[in-house]
Amino acid sequence: MTLSILLYSLVAVVLLFAWWWNRREALRLEAENAHLQQEKRVVVEFMHHMATALDDSPSMELLMQRIVRAALDSTGATSACLYERSSDDRLRGAAVEGLFPPHRPIPDAAKDRLSTRAKFLENVLRSETLALGEGIIGQVAASGTAELVREASEDPRIVRHDDPALAIRSFMAVPLSFNHQCFGVLALANPANGLPFGQTDFELVCWIGEQAALALHNADFLNLHIEKQQIDLDLALASNIQQMILPSRAPKAAGLDIDLRYAAAQKVGGDLYDIIEYSDGRLGVAVADVSGKGIPASLLMAMCRSYLRQIAPRHDSPSRVLIELNQTMQGDVRPGMFVTLVYAIIDPGIEIITYARAGHEQPLMVRHVAGAGHPKVQFLESEGMPIGMVPDELFAANISDGCIDFRTGDVFMLYTDGITEAPNEEDKEFSGARLADVVCAMQGRTASEMNDAVLETVARFVGTRTQRDDYTLVTVKRP
Repeated sequence: MTLSILLYSLVAVVLLFAWWWNRREALRLEAENAHLQQEKRVVVEFMHHMATALDDSPSMELLMQRIVRAALDSTGATSACLYERSSDDRLRGAAVEGLFPPHRPIPDAAKDRLSTRAKFLENVLRSETLALGEGIIGQVAASGTAELVREASEDPRIVRHDDPALAIRSFMAVPLSFNHQCFGVLALANPANGLPFGQTDFELVCWIGEQAALALHNADFLNLHIEKQQIDLDLALASNIQQMILPSRAPKAAGLDIDLRYAAAQKVGGDLYDIIEYSDGRLGVAVADVSGKGIPASLLMAMCRSYLRQIAPRHDSPSRVLIELNQTMQGDVRPGMFVTLVYAIIDPGIEIITYARAGHEQPLMVRHVAGAGHPKVQFLESEGMPIGMVPDELFAANISDGCIDFRTGDVFMLYTDGITEAPNEEDKEFSGARLADVVCAMQGRTASEMNDAVLETVARFVGTRTQRDDYTLVTVKRP
């Protein structure tokens, strides 16, 4: 009898523990889901704030103020300041919200004026100018690198003010950069919840800074060229941001001939291409395709590009880049959406290309063979699954690097399935074989001429059919 009671008790304990564990996991998943939904809302709301601001055709000063307001609403910070970079390379507080502390100590003679604290601080920030490299704001502007200070008390760069209301507990500052030129810094202080800023807050503010920089840079263009009565503003803004995110021309690289082409099927698309220049002369080349169309696809594409540019410089292995990218984007890719991507690192010095594929179309290599009557064609294989489709562990287990020589006369082409799957009037697809035939026929020409020939051949093949998907081509040749 005693043994039976013991066994029943043991079973009861096991069942109770199982119930507790399942309940704990359910609550954790609910919390994670709520957090992800909140992040998505933040992104959409910030885009809406920018669209509304630009729709009103505001002055640059008013647009900056709205950016600061939108950043506070998006992050939950209690104060923020946008520092504008002037033509003489000084930084001035152009827009402020909340009790944002000045970057320098307040003179004793002025402290008795703190009875009108908010207005006084705004006047101090607007009159105070900082040099590039001065303090944490100047360092962010000079380096172009964002800063996260979780615990401000441990960072000697943070100014300590006597007034407790001006104490900084946690701090973030991001550069407002466009085309390698920083024209300001967005700084935020003290989360309203009393906790330090976290990595998620920091990544979100980096993304906000990038989009805010684009909005500032293009304010005049958008005010002049968007027809408010004819174009849905959110769609127009998303299209403009997407075009500005994609490189307008290829970088000049010794020993390489590069040409980039993109043609969206709609006002906004889900294709992505980018060129990342490494400090040692290597080039990172990426082409991606987001499932779906319209604003959701373009937003996901913009996030993907922003994350890729942060992650790529940390790794020499393309597969490691894609593994970290998949980890970072897990919370941004909603069910039913995914991103296919191929990333290659070209090292002209040793004539090697290293590449990895996340479920994307196979890169095309057309080799010059001395003495042969025709080039050698290779579609480069490597393992990999789309980003955002499977858990991190499965993604990492199924991706690998490929490596191939890249010598004089060789052509390396990345593309999206909009090219190879373009249908003609008989519903036959253009195919990879036809793509390879065009490149072989044009191998002696420049990268630009090759891309011209591909797009012209696709257009003739499609005939009168409307373009169904985005066309993206990145061609790299060793002359």
